[in-house]
Amino acid sequence: MTDPVLRTVHIGGVPNERQKKFFASRARYTAYGGARGGGKSWALRRKLTGLCLRYPGIRCLLVRRSYAELKQNHVRPLLTEYGGLFTYREQEKCLSLPNGSTISLGYCSSNRDVLRYQGQEFDIIAIDEATQLSEYQFSIFKACLRGVGDVPRRMYLTCNPGGIGHAWVKRLFVDRMFLPNENPDDYLFIPAQVYDNPVLLKADPDYVRQLESLPEKLREAWLLGRWDVFEGQFFPEFQPDVHVCSPQEIPAEIRRFAALDYGFDMLAALLLGSDRVGNLYVIREICAPGLTLREAGEAVATLCRDSGAEYAVASPDLWNRRQDTGRSGFEIMQAVPGMPPMCAADNRRVPGWRILRQYLSPHGGPELRVSRDCRELIRTLPALLCDSEHPEDASGEPHAVTHAPEALRYAVMSRYGNYRPENLPDRNFRFPSKSRNRFL
Repeated sequence: MTDPVLRTVHIGGVPNERQKKFFASRARYTAYGGARGGGKSWALRRKLTGLCLRYPGIRCLLVRRSYAELKQNHVRPLLTEYGGLFTYREQEKCLSLPNGSTISLGYCSSNRDVLRYQGQEFDIIAIDEATQLSEYQFSIFKACLRGVGDVPRRMYLTCNPGGIGHAWVKRLFVDRMFLPNENPDDYLFIPAQVYDNPVLLKADPDYVRQLESLPEKLREAWLLGRWDVFEGQFFPEFQPDVHVCSPQEIPAEIRRFAALDYGFDMLAALLLGSDRVGNLYVIREICAPGLTLREAGEAVATLCRDSGAEYAVASPDLWNRRQDTGRSGFEIMQAVPGMPPMCAADNRRVPGWRILRQYLSPHGGPELRVSRDCRELIRTLPALLCDSEHPEDASGEPHAVTHAPEALRYAVMSRYGNYRPENLPDRNFRFPSKSRNRFL
């Protein structure tokens, strides 16, 4: 028997300092990115190739939103950069190495696509442009990160600000706000800017000049990698250094009320106050999933305890009678001791968002301030996206970031009464119209 012919493939290129940190990461979940042009794609391909060579027989998955994008941005460069090292099988959508390591090629443009991966096992999962995926889709891929054998189990993500996944990527990797079942030690973020990529700076200086000449918001996101401004953001007016305050800055002499958006997936309730000139303050919040209507009512009553809240404005669908009990959500929640008198919100979306935008950019009108204790509202309000078909409306996706902003929209609509776009609304505090007979 003759010995197999060993192939030697020279892999060129020198990683920059950020890419070196990416290569050295041993975190279970590593995200690399921020600005455009940071050399993320090259680093991701190099990392996967190195792992395949280091661990014979390792099973990897490389995912992007569409297969056409994946083929253009990764498959062709891999075959070009590494010569005969990989064997590409189009039908199986797989790259393989002589040592038995494989890179399966996947795509995920919808929840239907991601369900194809349920039950599969991979040692390494790489998600390119992770902010194009929802948190639900990310969770399915996380469940596929398992197997046997003495090999690492890791996930690598590249990302830019914006997209449907902006909020969960920012929460986990940038803000590091973790849920009880999430281990902070599992997550590492490596920021990258085009200025960290000397190869691109030398090869294409015009690209940098193009980024530098963009409008301010796009420039800050694409060039500087800022996660609080991005393309498609519904409320770019929201600025934490302007609109967020300490609890001590909220006046004592304000008239308080509550606003809530209820769903079994999430209750978002806000305690607010208005001062004599119409400025609005968000004092406290409670955001909790999995609550029944009774439990949600108790949570709102606790939020409002000893506050003197004059009313609680809520989504009108709570006044619909439930088929199982014959009672409405309003009746169930209003019966909770300590619940302020409830009233149905003016649920018009576009007028509500317009009024909220006035609060965020007042130009001499009433202002909005949010206590820094309201972490969920501070996180989700700037994460809202524009609706692709109705730019004046906020998108309903990702749904996880809509609850607290919806409650805030109900609040501002309750303050202004009947909204007239052509007139500056009345700033005087008044009890919402047609509300008293709803609970008498």
